[in-house]
Amino acid sequence: MVSIIVPVYNDPEGVRATLESLRPQLAATDATAVVVDNGSTDRTPAAIDAYADGESIRHGTEAEIQSSYAARNTGVRATDSDILAFVDADMTVPEDWLESALEEFKATGADYMGCSVDLTLPENPTLAARYDHHTGFPIEQYLQHQQFVPTCCLFVRREVFEDVGLFDHRLVSGGDKEFGNRVHEAGYEMHVAADVTMFHPTRNSLRALISKDRRVGRGLCQLQRYYPERYGTPGVPPRPSGIKSPDSDLPLRDRLAFSAFSQTLTGVRGLGYYHEYLASLRGGDARDEGGAGDSAGPPELEPRP
Repeated sequence: MVSIIVPVYNDPEGVRATLESLRPQLAATDATAVVVDNGSTDRTPAAIDAYADGESIRHGTEAEIQSSYAARNTGVRATDSDILAFVDADMTVPEDWLESALEEFKATGADYMGCSVDLTLPENPTLAARYDHHTGFPIEQYLQHQQFVPTCCLFVRREVFEDVGLFDHRLVSGGDKEFGNRVHEAGYEMHVAADVTMFHPTRNSLRALISKDRRVGRGLCQLQRYYPERYGTPGVPPRPSGIKSPDSDLPLRDRLAFSAFSQTLTGVRGLGYYHEYLASLRGGDARDEGGAGDSAGPPELEPRP
């Protein structure tokens, strides 16, 4: 009835945590998990094999295209379930997550549903971790204002993929938004299960935050490059969105620090955007972080016979 798809790249500890979290729920239901390794070069494949039993947990591979969206597409193709759930390798879920999510998915008649995501802080968190925790995942705002939810917490009916196609693996970031926008335009029922919570670790260093925002900037440019009718003309960055001002009840020291982080990371997104834009003028992608070039658009999923 439901398959959980977990893409992973070079994260053995993260995938272990995720599978430890999911395994009891798989044992108690008919659900299965497909863990798709995206060409890892470390101990990640061995970590997956330690859990894979060929039935409730299967080990898949996407080695041709370096893209989390390509890995998710491989997972979709490897299943025939009516409902597909997507969980990132480093996330954990409470013991009633799957049951609660499926109950709400069915009760609301949703075709596309996101769950809430809480960011978990480590002991003695760094300033970067506290900033990441503060900005968080505003899932309901994403759906209300931008018509998508992140792929780390997503449930989708297979028939939706059969209709609108799979994720666009050319995008280094923003593939969740592009897919959600297609689903919205096709008129499917979209919903957020606000009371169904998943957990995601914070990014704990400025370097990690910079890497993420640079990738986001590149993705914004790619969205315009591949879908100008929807996202605007390449070369003109979209107005920043999803930037949260520090809460007024924070200590002044934190408000100042978080404002500085926000301004810096907005600039990093701009640098990522123009890096990608200049690369596209030269006829390619900025491939230092991967990319699938100028191939055809989102692949289609063949309907089941």
